[in-house]
Amino acid sequence: MSSDDAYSSFLDQANQDTGASKVSSKSDTATTKAVNTEVPVGLQNVEQYYTSEADEPFEPVSLQWDGNNMPSENQFADLIGHGSEVSTLSSKEFDPRSQYKDVLQAVEKAGDGKSRIYRMSHGKTRVEYYVVGLDKDNKRLVGLKAKAVET
Repeated sequence: MSSDDAYSSFLDQANQDTGASKVSSKSDTATTKAVNTEVPVGLQNVEQYYTSEADEPFEPVSLQWDGNNMPSENQFADLIGHGSEVSTLSSKEFDPRSQYKDVLQAVEKAGDGKSRIYRMSHGKTRVEYYVVGLDKDNKRLVGLKAKAVET
């Protein structure tokens, strides 16, 4: 057997499926509720990424909400099923370089013309940003969310 054949055989054995990829492991990614009612078409078409160490896309949000005003931080945490720290940001705090104008405009257009930004912490480095507006006619909060890694 030549050394080339031996090396080729070694590579074939090294690249065989060991079944290790079939083992499921629980992900430590955060999961919160984002949709439980119809999503406005204008929000489905937004294709933008939130820039962080993860560069995640914005995803639609549409949640039933019977209130006439935006929810408090605690109410919002309950609404999305998040059990820890929630805070709000101004649009300037969320977007100091004006790189998310399209996101803010899409949310304001889908809602009542205003938006609110909620920031959810998931541990020390993972966060979610919800940019939402109030759609009183359809009794829902509509908007976009993005996951971020901040160290």
